[in-house]
Amino acid sequence: MTKFFTHLRVYIFRGLLAIIPLALVWIAIRILYELIDKRMMRFLEQFIHIRQIPGMGILLILVCLYCIGLIVSNVVGRQVLHSIGRVTERIPIIKVIYQLGQQLSDSFSTASDKQAFQKVLLVKSINQQGWMIGFLTGTIKDKGTGEELLRIFVPATHNPLLGYIVLVKPDQTKDPGWTVEETFKAMVSIGIVFPLEIKR
Repeated sequence: MTKFFTHLRVYIFRGLLAIIPLALVWIAIRILYELIDKRMMRFLEQFIHIRQIPGMGILLILVCLYCIGLIVSNVVGRQVLHSIGRVTERIPIIKVIYQLGQQLSDSFSTASDKQAFQKVLLVKSINQQGWMIGFLTGTIKDKGTGEELLRIFVPATHNPLLGYIVLVKPDQTKDPGWTVEETFKAMVSIGIVFPLEIKR
């Protein structure tokens, strides 16, 4: 009887592990459908009657973004954006919001041209008693000392998309030899899925 319950527990647990990735995919699709697809279709319904087909709203958004991308990639499109920018500079609050959006856009553009996170590094913690996981985003020159400091993004443990930036000397870091992808997996899984060794 004990063997039967052990067998039952093992295979129920394996079934749960098999369902987790499928459940996460279903949740992601559901969120996209509720937040983007349905709202887009409701907006279009105000102007024209469109048959409700799941995914149509997201497809239309992608088509619109593609067309906008084509327009702003030529001289006329860039002139239109430049003219809009000049108009927003005359409106105090709108100017700040537009400039913030422009900075975000430039940052994403730079990140798409080269990998935003160049490598994974371990950074000495504040009390020097341990290591924090960080992502190298670039370097910065200290004119006072002539040293080149590393610019590292240290993500928050509860949300890898949030965190803070530290400027440290190269000798305050260690290269574990981990890829960005496997490090993100470790963070999202709260350390359950983790590299088995520091390779370097």
